Amino acid sequence: MARNLTPRGKIVRRLGINIFGSPKYDRILEKKPYAPGEHGKGRRTKVSNYGIQLQEKQKVKKMYGILEKQFRRYFREAERAKGITGTILLQKLERRLDNVVFRSCLAETRNAARQLVRHGHIIVNGRKTDMPSFSVSQNDTIEVRNKENIVKKVKETVKKLEGRQIPAWLEVKRDKLEVQVKTLPERSDIQIPIKEQLIIELYSK
Repeated sequence: MARNLTPRGKIVRRLGINIFGSPKYDRILEKKPYAPGEHGKGRRTKVSNYGIQLQEKQKVKKMYGILEKQFRRYFREAERAKGITGTILLQKLERRLDNVVFRSCLAETRNAARQLVRHGHIIVNGRKTDMPSFSVSQNDTIEVRNKENIVKKVKETVKKLEGRQIPAWLEVKRDKLEVQVKTLPERSDIQIPIKEQLIIELYSK
């Protein structure tokens, strides 16, 4: 599987926003609040409408850790569904299993959540599920596999992230390392500013 090897610090500096959730990227933005590269701190060039739309798509792709082919598939599915395409697209991304593990504070970053899923440490409705792209549904139950070293590590993460807000559509039982999908995510559950209409305009050309 293809991977994006660009350092995450450079990505958040280029986008000007911490899309990965880890506090260390906030510190990077505070220290270097400008784009990377030779001219990052110097003169600014006017960005075209296409460039703005492309950057918004890149923000969402990198935030959820997916590549172009997969992102385009999500978009086409959202486009065919009934409702507002941009909202449906973001809902589909939020319902990814790796994102649910991250948003439930069972992992510090989406990348760490993806590793938990891929290595078979996450159980959905009693069955091991090792696909990060698995889409959760209402009333699904997500648990951490009962393996001593994994349980210990996840509990340490949960304690570390006690102050992080968990979205209302998820109910987390921290002592059991169990997550219940109470309802499907709403657009308001996504706190990072995303202008999904720009992505719709980009793909509509």
